[in-house]
Amino acid sequence: MSTTTPNPVLRVSPAAPSEAAAHFRASLRLYADASDVAAALAADGDPGFVMLDSRSTESWDQGHIPGAVHLPTALIPEEAEGLLDKSVPVVTYCWGPGCNGATRAALALAELGYQVKEMLGGFEYWAREGFPYETWQGPEHRAADPLTAPVAGACGC
Repeated sequence: MSTTTPNPVLRVSPAAPSEAAAHFRASLRLYADASDVAAALAADGDPGFVMLDSRSTESWDQGHIPGAVHLPTALIPEEAEGLLDKSVPVVTYCWGPGCNGATRAALALAELGYQVKEMLGGFEYWAREGFPYETWQGPEHRAADPLTAPVAGACGC
């Protein structure tokens, strides 16, 4: 007697195309990746958003995105209005994909009336993709990790 295991990918059938489109459209309204953020920050002029690092002071000192605002998540309710303009979208980040600090910061900001997106990959992917960052000692830059960023040029996505 033979038994077959259902295909684990299709055990739950895919969403209808219209449902999938709505989900992915919503996802793009909520998230940005490090490469897109870096391109927007590197372009001439105002990128139209502010970066917010929601980590501790020790983490901020270890490395942060140049020009980011430092505001730990726990301080958002008391200090956001003094540091951020509600008419300017905010992009939050924390350590990396294994940390939900940027998600908690984005929620706190949204509940206060800010337009907000979360940067996928956090500071980890910012540094791994070879973008410049600052530490308490000054500017830093690492070579891009070929597992997270193309060796030459854009990834094409």
